[in-house]
Amino acid sequence: MIIYGKNVVREAVFAKRPIQKLWIDEKLSDYRFIQFLEDKQQPYIKMSKKDLNQLAKDQVHQGIVADVKPYETYELIDVLDHQKHQRFLILDNIEDPHNLGAIMRTAEATGFDGIILSKKGQAPLSATVAKVSSGAIEHVKVILVSNINQAILNLQKEGFIVIGTDGQTETRYDEMPLDTSIAIVMGNEGEGIRPLVKKNCDMLVKIPMVGKINSLNVSVAAALMMYQTMKK
Repeated sequence: MIIYGKNVVREAVFAKRPIQKLWIDEKLSDYRFIQFLEDKQQPYIKMSKKDLNQLAKDQVHQGIVADVKPYETYELIDVLDHQKHQRFLILDNIEDPHNLGAIMRTAEATGFDGIILSKKGQAPLSATVAKVSSGAIEHVKVILVSNINQAILNLQKEGFIVIGTDGQTETRYDEMPLDTSIAIVMGNEGEGIRPLVKKNCDMLVKIPMVGKINSLNVSVAAALMMYQTMKK
């Protein structure tokens, strides 16, 4: 798959992701990045900005484009670790790749054990997700499931507390239990968490707001929830 941007490609090189080809702008003046590639013995091809634009489909590529092995995904059973309290984020139909990338970046920064996504109705792992994640996509485990509700039931059987977000509940997000394994559910950008998914949650919490706007961007809300889990 095609990826672009300095941070994304740098992390791909660090992670030793198989890179079929790497192209840089023939007029690239970032000599530190060029030296980084040479120090890592990573071959590259110089190319005109026009041709790079075509490869990146006119997205902001910072003069760096690469063709790499697609990002791996995991099965839920393979990432469970009963020796510690784990934290997962469950995304219920997040459709905007920019939101997914931003959420992935925060998940990496807060040390979450993985992000659970549905195989359908979800933004796929893509160049845009990779770019917005600023390379975090290399370090966050993405777990694909056929059914979000079944994944929730499986986590509950493993002792997880599943926490959804709902602006109408009375329980605040800073009242989440932090002394156990938890999975936080974030809903679709427009419709929120689907009713059945919400029903299957063990508890619902809200992020209090005092302004006139009654909702937050899902990536911002997810960031607040994830950072709250670090206060244990």
